[in-house]
Amino acid sequence: MRVLLCIACSLPLVSLAGDEERRGLREQIESGKLLPLTQIIETLRRDYRGEVLEVELEDEDSVRLYEIELLGPDGQIVEFVLDAATGEIIGMEGSKIDQMRRDP
Repeated sequence: MRVLLCIACSLPLVSLAGDEERRGLREQIESGKLLPLTQIIETLRRDYRGEVLEVELEDEDSVRLYEIELLGPDGQIVEFVLDAATGEIIGMEGSKIDQMRRDP
């Protein structure tokens, strides 16, 4: 299953999924099974510089994943894959990723 979420400047979510699927996602967030996208993005922005270009919520082997593309300061596009339940970054792909890291 693939759900595309669009992000505006203030981070409201617009899902292309049907009403029933949106209700299911909302219930999973409210029950704590999934972290809200705003929390995921805050965590990502704490460690990396960049503007959100695209967000996808995917199911892979019964694990929900957020795939978030950031536009970095040098114009690079980096995709981060995060566990939707824990917020842990489990993968990233792109160029000049180290230049996007914020200083510890």
